[in-house]
Amino acid sequence: MKPYKGYLLDLDGTIYRGKEAIPGAAAFITHLKTHQIPYLFLTNNSSASAQHVAERLVAMGIEAQARDVYTTSMATATYLQEHAPAGTRVYVIGEAGLHDQLTDAGYVITDEDPAYVIVGIDRAFTYEKLAIAARAIRAGATFLATNADAALPTDAGLFPGNGSLVAAVSVASATKPIVIGKPESIIVRYALDQLGTAAADTLIVGDNLYTDIEAGANSGLDSLLVLTGYSTREEADQHHAAPTHIAEDLPEWQQRISL
Repeated sequence: MKPYKGYLLDLDGTIYRGKEAIPGAAAFITHLKTHQIPYLFLTNNSSASAQHVAERLVAMGIEAQARDVYTTSMATATYLQEHAPAGTRVYVIGEAGLHDQLTDAGYVITDEDPAYVIVGIDRAFTYEKLAIAARAIRAGATFLATNADAALPTDAGLFPGNGSLVAAVSVASATKPIVIGKPESIIVRYALDQLGTAAADTLIVGDNLYTDIEAGANSGLDSLLVLTGYSTREEADQHHAAPTHIAEDLPEWQQRISL
């Protein structure tokens, strides 16, 4: 078994389901800490801050700090910092995690002549927001999407994900967005910079072939599909981006790397 020097870990379906940790997830994090293997929780969720995500994990019995979490809001702010100076005007469809991250980075959130339109999950999405975004993009604003997930897992089942909002803005503006989150390589590149490990030495772990596993394929990382969430072994056999490894859950993977 290849000794991976770093891990990028998905959250929902990999570490927890709803409000409960998946059995063995906390022990796996302890294993990584004990062996001084760096890791980041890598999430497409733009609605919450890293601190909020860490607090949620702690409430489930999983040791975590804000520095252990990397979100699409953080990646979006980093992307903007590479392309636009602080003070640039941006229009944001999204929730507190995205608004706060962009404001902290020095960007001015406004609906008046923005240079960028950024779409993250927004459970208060309205026709008015759609119209403002579409007009701004048609007027020349660059269209960014934190992620394009079709579905958002909740305790009540799958709800519309940010991809649904992105699709509405895309159709209304006749423009395709630059997508920051998984499966795109943008967020993986930034996460590796923070983690401090090379792509060849890092394993991306998740339950979703279309986000986590494709992110590995798009970024030169080996991948591990855990069968505790969205995708199945049968789907993996047919998927164009096959995972490097498949395990029933994190305890099985921990056992395999401990042999």
